[in-house]
Amino acid sequence: MTATAHKPIAIVTAGGRNPQILINALNARFANVAVLLEQPESKKLFLKRRARKLGWMTAAGQFATMAISKFGKRFTEQRAEDVLRDYGVSDAVDPTVPVTEIESINSTTAIEHIRKTDPAVVFLVSCRMLSASTLARMPCPVVNFHAGINPQYRGLMGGYWARVRNDEENFGATVHLVDAGVDTGDILYQSRMKPSKSDTLHTYPLLQTAASTDIVIRAIEDALSGALKPLSANGTSRQWYHPPIWTWLWNGFTRGIW
Repeated sequence: MTATAHKPIAIVTAGGRNPQILINALNARFANVAVLLEQPESKKLFLKRRARKLGWMTAAGQFATMAISKFGKRFTEQRAEDVLRDYGVSDAVDPTVPVTEIESINSTTAIEHIRKTDPAVVFLVSCRMLSASTLARMPCPVVNFHAGINPQYRGLMGGYWARVRNDEENFGATVHLVDAGVDTGDILYQSRMKPSKSDTLHTYPLLQTAASTDIVIRAIEDALSGALKPLSANGTSRQWYHPPIWTWLWNGFTRGIW
């Protein structure tokens, strides 16, 4: 047994249904799981950062998609419940899992907390990107769950873009080591699944998460045993974002891809 086998597992997330599925899966498998819960990033900051990268028109179009699709979330709840049932997972908050609230994973307080608790692995799911200085101070491997197949579908909405590009064989998820790039770290495991015609922007990530608890558990098992087996992320690499409202509506009405 390695020295890391009894160390804690630190999960960093901004919360939500999909991360909770993985928290519950890890808590059911391992004895020492703890969560660092980030404060959500402000929409204003998100919009300004995206505009600097892609321009205000595209950023506004993406923000409109997020807002309108969120309104339609109520109409996809039945499909969401079907996914949870089909994969035997739960999104219910488990009060036995300790939660420490943090402003950001990049805050001094969060970094000091991680270094003090000395986990065997830091597992990221739906949280801020680690800065280079934060990553350099991590005392253990940092592993990320990404709802997309890397390196083809880095960034956001990998499942949606795989469908739009008629590339459903690459509809899936990746567990990878974290480096300074956006989902560019070496790959640990990948899973692929087939979306239903009733899946949408709301349920793609849910499906990718629910169908991938096994690869997350295997990656954490490897970290605890000191036996991580990273593979280089080979292939065409591209970072994706939310579709602008005009792209989302066009693909929805003309191709049924929402």
